[in-house]
Amino acid sequence: MVLFVIDKFQKGLRILGAKNRVIAGDYEGSMISSTFGVITLSIGWTKSIELDKKSIEDYELINEKSRKSATSAVGRAFVGGVVLGPVGWLAGLSAKSKGTHVVAIQFKDDKKSLIEINDKIYHALVKKLF
Repeated sequence: MVLFVIDKFQKGLRILGAKNRVIAGDYEGSMISSTFGVITLSIGWTKSIELDKKSIEDYELINEKSRKSATSAVGRAFVGGVVLGPVGWLAGLSAKSKGTHVVAIQFKDDKKSLIEINDKIYHALVKKLF
């Protein structure tokens, strides 16, 4: 279900909820889905990457605290603007909506992505990577 809200300050239509897609970095614009606990990143009509320990080297939840401290290797890479730049940080800050998570991912092939996902996919991802 998608909620539409008229924002009287911006005088526009805004969609609430996670995008479930890559919002910056490698694979930008690609969709992320979860089916029976399998999380996939679609990178073409017939090609996808399963998001699990085999494909992901490291990940970090981006929030106000990690944005300020950025102590992990992934965080430092993103803070340096390697992938995100100011737009990625704005996306991370704007994901304060309940049930929306912004996660920085470093793949084993050295590609990096910033993803915005909902609660269901976030919790499944954390379980897969534990």
